[in-house]
Amino acid sequence: MATTVAGEPFVHPAFFYRGDEQYLAGLVPFVRDGLERGEPVAAALPTGRLDVLRDALADDAAAVHLLDMTVAGRNPGRIIPGVLREFADRHRGGHVRIIGEPIWAARSELEYPACAQHEALINAAFTGRDVTILCPYDTGSLDERRLADARATHPLLWEAGREDVSGEYAPDAVVERYNQPLPTAPEAAVFDVHETAQLPLMRRFAVAEALRGGLDGERAQDVELIAAELVTNSLVHTEGARARLSLWSDGTHLVCEVRDDGHLADPLAGRRPAPVHQHGGRGLLLVNHLADLVRVHTTPDGTTIQALCLL
Repeated sequence: MATTVAGEPFVHPAFFYRGDEQYLAGLVPFVRDGLERGEPVAAALPTGRLDVLRDALADDAAAVHLLDMTVAGRNPGRIIPGVLREFADRHRGGHVRIIGEPIWAARSELEYPACAQHEALINAAFTGRDVTILCPYDTGSLDERRLADARATHPLLWEAGREDVSGEYAPDAVVERYNQPLPTAPEAAVFDVHETAQLPLMRRFAVAEALRGGLDGERAQDVELIAAELVTNSLVHTEGARARLSLWSDGTHLVCEVRDDGHLADPLAGRRPAPVHQHGGRGLLLVNHLADLVRVHTTPDGTTIQALCLL
């Protein structure tokens, strides 16, 4: 099964399954058909599911690019540039097949909005590309909200050997639905930045608060880079040229938040690999690469970005 919608070469089905038997009945033929056609095939799946597919493929597994999604896609914001585009861009010139399972039962409520937005944004990120990205959804463990979002973020639905066009497809509505306000902790340490001359002091502040919040030295340096990129973006790209940096621990993560009065109009910002010749434009990419989770809320009146690092 590889039907396109309205002649679009990019194919993005949600594959609904229940249990290992249905899982393998859908994925193994998809993989082997691709290999027989000489197409590059990748599978980015959570640990247990990756093991199930690897065992079923046996010797064919060696020809598939296998990734643990709990590692490569821990932050949903890095999946498009670091997993999907990274593989597809290495194999231009022919059809590419990718299995990507970014949503599973153990994904937390904190992570889920970014996961749903990721699935919605795949469509815009791959328009016109000769790529199939198949996204499995476990109907036995995922709730109805997640399954409904799958129908809204995928133009095609595969289930029990049948393929249908989704009558609920509305990816832009999903992006907006999870564009939710992000509360700041009242105990947060705050640093207001109004000019680039403050950046060195701000960076030292970020490192000190990250260490105080429980991160080790290496991760504290990552927080320094995250804070510097977010604040610099605010100073450069917003009319008010000011930003408020806040840091706090929620017991599980060190949260690095930047608020400004700008509007982030491009939902794919930070999710497109930057061309080699392009000057700049890598700040949000770096933030997604370094953080364990990135959440964004943007309106015409201001934007809040929270980058979370596991303690």
